[in-house]
Amino acid sequence: MYLSDTTKYLIHINIEAEGVVEKTDVVGAIFGQTEGLLGEDMDLRDLQRSGRVGRIDVTLTSKHGKTAGDLYIASSLDRAETAILAAALETIERIGPCVSRISVEGIEDLRAIKRRKIVDRAKELLMESFDEVGLSTNEILAEVREASRVVKITAIGDERLPAGPTVLESDAIIILEGRADVLNLLRCGIKNTVAVEGTKVPEIVAELSRKKNTTVFVDGDRGGDLILKELLQVADVDFVAFSPRGRSVEDMTRKEIIKSLRNKVPADVVRAQVAKNEPLSDLVFEITAPEDEAEPAAQSEPVIPEAVEEKPEPKEPISSVEGHAEYMKGTGRARVLNSDAVILGDYTIKELEDILPRLDDDAAGIIVDSSVGQKFVDAAYKKGIKYIAAREFTGIVHRPAGIRLIPL
Repeated sequence: MYLSDTTKYLIHINIEAEGVVEKTDVVGAIFGQTEGLLGEDMDLRDLQRSGRVGRIDVTLTSKHGKTAGDLYIASSLDRAETAILAAALETIERIGPCVSRISVEGIEDLRAIKRRKIVDRAKELLMESFDEVGLSTNEILAEVREASRVVKITAIGDERLPAGPTVLESDAIIILEGRADVLNLLRCGIKNTVAVEGTKVPEIVAELSRKKNTTVFVDGDRGGDLILKELLQVADVDFVAFSPRGRSVEDMTRKEIIKSLRNKVPADVVRAQVAKNEPLSDLVFEITAPEDEAEPAAQSEPVIPEAVEEKPEPKEPISSVEGHAEYMKGTGRARVLNSDAVILGDYTIKELEDILPRLDDDAAGIIVDSSVGQKFVDAAYKKGIKYIAAREFTGIVHRPAGIRLIPL
């Protein structure tokens, strides 16, 4: 109807004729009755040839012997010239043989319409496209670092197992269940990981476990328990880290992961638990601890029972840690053993507390029929104690690597 790139205005005219007329009659009346009316500069034919006025578009409807319709003319003239042209068209009194009435309905400023559309669309874009809050500097750094960690995931072995980028070079590895677990630990900066991707342990995982210090870290559900039991049979596992029961490694936060790995349990303890057909959940320590590392005020020291019952000496010498642990139950006392499970001394809880810093290098383990807290565990670790068997462990925030904590 008009050239949108050059047209400024659109003249809208209503047509009424007392009779039946056609489009050609309307166009002929316009050119015939306006010719010479406005002078040579405003002649409609010349304006159309020069492109300053567009083609005349007519729509008509005839009914009951009368014709009505609309007429549109596009104009690239200025406002005054367009208004003069529209007014000139209203002077037409006949269309063909019929009396007619022509009135200007309006003159639309097409540029104003475009501007309105631009404003409306800009509002939509503003609401739809700028709703995301800008990232702070720290958030930008964190996002980039996380992306760099995620892209470093590799695949090893014929099975193309998901693994961290340093699993082959590191002296220690962490065995996980699936790819999502590897990704989550990568986000935490832990790169020496590999996933078994199922209950069947791949040969490359078993081979790596025989060469490296190996920790198993699985989900706290039945599936995780099954994978752990198979790994204990076919791989050379040194430690086991437990996620909270009912939780998956892939859903844990960085803080929870670090605490679980710090509280890892020697594999021998787990094997003993499995051999006794006792639930592995007994070995899972609570990982939600206070933010600060302050020593727990209550139960951080061994608790001294009010009454101590003397037990008769066994008829046969005890030669195992388990035997000593069973014998010490209910005594309210403590026993220090060497690496061959030979007794180095029996003490009250208070006496053990006093002599613990002065134990000689032969001491390998302590059995305590009492509650043991973080301070006692730290002191035993500093003396090179390899294991502590106690009635219960309370307030343990950090389990030192290399020391076994065995619940009686």
